Amino acid sequence: MARHQGWFALILALAIAAGAVLATNSLQLGLDLRGGSQLTLEVQPAGEITRVKSEQLEAVKVVLDRRVNGLGVAESTLQTIGEDQLVLQLPGEQDPSRAAKVLGSTALLEFRAQKPGTESELRNLTRLRAQARAILVAKQNRAKTGEVPKEDELDQEQLQAAQKVLGLQGSSGSEIQQLEQLLDKVNEQIVLSFEPAALTGKDLVTAGRQQQANDPGWEVTLSFNREGGDKFAELTQSIAGTGRLLGIVLDGRAISEASVGEQFKAAGITGGAATITGNFSAEDARDLEVQLRGGSLPLPVKILEVRTIGPSLGAENVRRSLIAALSGLVLVAIFMVVAYRLPGLVAVMALSLYAMFNLAVYALIPVTLTLPGIAGFILSIGMAVDANVLIFERVKDELRRGNTLIRSIETGFSEALSSIVDGHLTTLISCAALFFLGTGLVKGFAATLGIGVLLSLFTALTCTRTLLRFLMGYPALRRPTNFLPAQQLPSSSS
Repeated sequence: MARHQGWFALILALAIAAGAVLATNSLQLGLDLRGGSQLTLEVQPAGEITRVKSEQLEAVKVVLDRRVNGLGVAESTLQTIGEDQLVLQLPGEQDPSRAAKVLGSTALLEFRAQKPGTESELRNLTRLRAQARAILVAKQNRAKTGEVPKEDELDQEQLQAAQKVLGLQGSSGSEIQQLEQLLDKVNEQIVLSFEPAALTGKDLVTAGRQQQANDPGWEVTLSFNREGGDKFAELTQSIAGTGRLLGIVLDGRAISEASVGEQFKAAGITGGAATITGNFSAEDARDLEVQLRGGSLPLPVKILEVRTIGPSLGAENVRRSLIAALSGLVLVAIFMVVAYRLPGLVAVMALSLYAMFNLAVYALIPVTLTLPGIAGFILSIGMAVDANVLIFERVKDELRRGNTLIRSIETGFSEALSSIVDGHLTTLISCAALFFLGTGLVKGFAATLGIGVLLSLFTALTCTRTLLRFLMGYPALRRPTNFLPAQQLPSSSS
């Protein structure tokens, strides 16, 4: 009796713990339930590489995975498709343009010294870039607010002349698009004023961001390894006090230029650290930090498709899934009570505990629920019911043979054990194959089904048995007619 009470106390404690977990931890919903964005990416060959191999695809995936984690998008998934494609799912992300920008760029960081004799040309280009940026910001603000700031008319004639010189006269697109094209072209021309890279992001250890001390803008901080620190000191020493600038280039575009004071002429800037300033907003600084932390892509990536699932569609999927799950549970409960009477009621109670334990495990691991995942959960409920059916049928057989009620219950559980274990074991083997060999949604289905099968073993062999023994402690319930109709019982049973 003490042993049975111990099991009952354990089950009660687990039920309370599961309820607490569900109250404090929300379930993670996948793209099809929560809404969000899906990006299809293609890894393209470059340079001497004419065909993308599996190891190169995996290397690109590692870098992209680090960038996705840096973006802070929860429950994202990144999977390989075919020989050269990747599919990225971002649940809850309704504007994938920023993610596409961060993930699609190569993020090759370079530090370059300015070429001697380019001072005047570089000065004109940086002034033109500043003017183009000011007008672009003004036009973007006007598009958002409808206001017309004074800066909107700043040096329009000079910009038109610059477009003609840079070969952009008559370019198509809106004014904002033309300004963006101009900025890209100016940044490309600025890069030509610098020597080949003396230091790249390959020597970068980490990157961060912080707000500038006396400015509302943000800056990106860099930390190099020992070799990179030595290269940076040598590079800055070579241009210190000469008036030549240190150019910082990302993916072939100039993002910042800095002067190096004469005080660094002796040893350069030592310590293996640097700061990039470029009038960054908080979001721009964050994106650059993510790109640099993730590292440069070994091969270029092209975004083939961007698909967005609205939150309303996700909510509809959740509603239909809940209706399907609850309908199935109700129908199973009705069948069990009608077919097995008191044991059927016990099975319904055990299934309720089973569902609670399942959801608590999903919240703890955590498991990202998708439509196939919910299907796996519902299927595992069927496995749990099947175990109870095997047990109760054995109990009914023993009662028909004339055994006493308590002995029939004990024999039913012991005789059904091997069949239950065999059935669950074969299902677990299938789940393992699906999880390790499958991809994407198939893995979600296998994960939820596998967790459910393991928990159903516990509920069928422990929860059902403990609850049934507990009820048998009440004389009013300890009657064979609560298990079988009177006409099926032998006259000697009691």
